[in-house]
Amino acid sequence: QQAFLEHGDEAMKPLILHNIAEAIEMHESTVSRITTNKYIDTPQGLFELKFFFHSGIKSYMGNSLSSIRVKNMIKEVVAEEDSSSPYTDDQMVQVLMRKNAKIARRTITKYRKQLNIPPANKRKRLFL
Repeated sequence: QQAFLEHGDEAMKPLILHNIAEAIEMHESTVSRITTNKYIDTPQGLFELKFFFHSGIKSYMGNSLSSIRVKNMIKEVVAEEDSSSPYTDDQMVQVLMRKNAKIARRTITKYRKQLNIPPANKRKRLFL
């Protein structure tokens, strides 16, 4: 996760325990146990080692985006949307597609809930 250490969340790469376990020829459960309750102080702040293990979302360019990056993209889209007509999860699929993220509506819903972002009908603001 060198890019993350240098540039922050935007540069996070997908990484799963299985990949590390294969590389060091150990079982995934061993890697999981070793990384639990272990922390690292980085230029970006203090993180549990488990923080660096994230699944990836395919992009239309062929590479993968970290789930952390996709969650940040969702936050950005919500922050920039028109509050009188917020994006539904289906519309957010299209917005993220234009930003090169190939993601299913149900995944957006899952990430939105993890981020405590309410659905579109609850984000709508009426101006009278």
